[in-house]
Amino acid sequence: MELLKQIRWQDILDIVFVAIIFYRLLLIVKGTKAAQMLIGLGLLLLASLLSEHLELYTVNWIIQSFWAQIVIVLIILFQPEIRRALAHIGEARFLTAFTSAEELKSLDEIVKAAVALANRKMGALIVIERETSLKDFVEMGTLLDAKVSKDILLSIFHTTSPIHDGAVVIRGNRIVAAGCFLPIALSSEVSKALGTRHRAGIGLTEETDAIAIIVSEETGAISMATAGKLETAIDMESLRIRLTNIFTTAERRKVPRKSPGFKESL
Repeated sequence: MELLKQIRWQDILDIVFVAIIFYRLLLIVKGTKAAQMLIGLGLLLLASLLSEHLELYTVNWIIQSFWAQIVIVLIILFQPEIRRALAHIGEARFLTAFTSAEELKSLDEIVKAAVALANRKMGALIVIERETSLKDFVEMGTLLDAKVSKDILLSIFHTTSPIHDGAVVIRGNRIVAAGCFLPIALSSEVSKALGTRHRAGIGLTEETDAIAIIVSEETGAISMATAGKLETAIDMESLRIRLTNIFTTAERRKVPRKSPGFKESL
């Protein structure tokens, strides 16, 4: 009881702020390679305590030497996550990028384009920006400012187009860039059967919260990458439902089985 009397309101506020910061950091690294690295650092800390307790002086000296450089090591290891965290702080969005009607229409156009590309076996990589800015990748491509439409996406990924090999980046209801180069996933966990497009989609979603839709040039199959995970062989309706659940302001409501006006026209 005496201890409770010594706690100030500032102490409670301090604890709440620290808890929120740690919670947000854990959300950022959740499902990424950073989570595995944190586990590794935890095991290293445990090894340090055990080596000190068991008087393993050489092992303890090596680990302590590593801890002396921990700040630099963390910056190198967690560079993508640090960049992502700073982007979250600097680009907090208090309003949705566009209205629900516009959002649904844009998502319908993306889905119809993906299905049309798949039917024609035209390879494609469509990236939809979310909270994390893709400005660095946009600047490496060909800048555009076009409203999202099936016809424009088909023309971009046509084999005669000079920018069909890169990725299209969509922000809100606008196509902001095409022919963008993305980081390639080099993890041994990624199947060797996957091509460059799939690896690029996975690589980008490992570093950002973007959504990547990939159409295979060989099989015409549609895949979707989120948080470094790839879901393959997605049909038209499943793709529409997944995108609707992620992006619409009515995300928490049940997705209707068919939305008016959403009809495939290839």
